[in-house]
Amino acid sequence: MNSTEHPVLTIGHSNHSPETFLQLLSRHRVEEVVDVRSSPRSLYSPQFNYDVLVEILDKAGISYVFLGGELGGRPVDRSCYDSEGRVLYDRLADTELFNDGIGRLLREADERRMALMCTENEPLVCHRSVLIARALDEHGVTVEHILADGSLEKHASTMGRLLDSFHIPNQGDLFRSRDEVLADAIERQAKKIAYVDKRQPVYSEAWEDMP
Repeated sequence: MNSTEHPVLTIGHSNHSPETFLQLLSRHRVEEVVDVRSSPRSLYSPQFNYDVLVEILDKAGISYVFLGGELGGRPVDRSCYDSEGRVLYDRLADTELFNDGIGRLLREADERRMALMCTENEPLVCHRSVLIARALDEHGVTVEHILADGSLEKHASTMGRLLDSFHIPNQGDLFRSRDEVLADAIERQAKKIAYVDKRQPVYSEAWEDMP
């Protein structure tokens, strides 16, 4: 049973035209777009910059919420990065700020039909599937991904594709359950797609002992 009144959808804006993007939202009766990009702008698709996007959505009667600070894949909290500057999704998922964002999604999904928006059209190469959708799934929320062709894919099917990509049996193996092999696949995928920041000093646990 879904723990919220409405399922939570996700979508990647990719290089869609505004018209195509609105058609995808309308097709799935989306009432609110929740922007989970860390920065609400796009170098390659300026039609999805904050001010332009808000105007486009407003004209279509769709509300807009920015939660990139809470749920974005490029956190400012340096404790969420490893020694190479790569974001650690498990550590990010344990932060108070991230869980505040998840809490807001749970409340919003009781009120309206929403779509989490990030950049990539393929959910498996975006943190919205291996980080945010995973957290929502753990709360019992039904999550579905709007694919580029307009079809809906259940999150369980998306995770099935992830297991297939690593040639891992969908029902687990002789030694591990499906949940265990899926956790392993998610960790491996996170290492492939997580943001790597080479510009700033990274966090070290040793810093906690410094005055």
